[in-house]
Amino acid sequence: MSIIKAEDVSFKYGENEVLHGVNFNIDNCKMIGIIGPNGCGKTTLLKNISGYFKPYKGNIYISGKDINKMTAKERARYIGYVPQELSYDFDFSCKDIVMMGRMPYLRRFQREGRNDLRIVRECMELTDTWDFRDKSINELSGGQRQRVYIARALAQKPRILLLDEPVSHLDIKYQVDILSLLKDLSYEGILILTILHDINLASQFCDEILMMSNGDIVSEGAPNKVLTVENIEKTFSVNVEIMENPITTTPYIIPTKKREENLKVV
Repeated sequence: MSIIKAEDVSFKYGENEVLHGVNFNIDNCKMIGIIGPNGCGKTTLLKNISGYFKPYKGNIYISGKDINKMTAKERARYIGYVPQELSYDFDFSCKDIVMMGRMPYLRRFQREGRNDLRIVRECMELTDTWDFRDKSINELSGGQRQRVYIARALAQKPRILLLDEPVSHLDIKYQVDILSLLKDLSYEGILILTILHDINLASQFCDEILMMSNGDIVSEGAPNKVLTVENIEKTFSVNVEIMENPITTTPYIIPTKKREENLKVV
């Protein structure tokens, strides 16, 4: 059975259609990157998969169930979602933030129990955030906050983890740390579906890639299949050369400047 299946998914903001009959099928746990130019519909697609948005046409199925026929609690037990930007008006501690991930398992006004506390600690230790559990979320660096948000999503015990640009604006150390963590989680049986702007990071860490353009998926599969000169130049309107990464054997993309034929150098 498919873990995620999208059938002819279309979505509008008002009268502006931004997803145009998207179809794809994911049938096992792996790390999948979504790439494409700004405004091509990546975030909108992720929000439709999460159930935050509802397509005006088509359906999304999670383990065979229509996402829009599931209750909010049921969705939260299947899917953990880490959006691009998160902010809190109050000075919550990191531990309190992660405990919010246990809400789908608690009744109204029910306090967390020992099992919830155990799960929160496990998720914080897994993401290397337990040591600053009592600190305010607002005191942390960008990379530390991102790991806390991932821990919160993991506390939901999801089968699927959706992330919208989890390493944007982070330095290379935190980028590698977070993507390595996500890769490890995929080995533990969680499907990772993440939007990435850096094509080379997607190539290095992702098992498969969904390439989007103008509200649809134009190529999908292993990095070697998707990241071709033709696909990248057509989708991103940039000239590139592609080499093989000597460590991972995956494609390594080098942007190039096209030399004008009639340009004279003096």
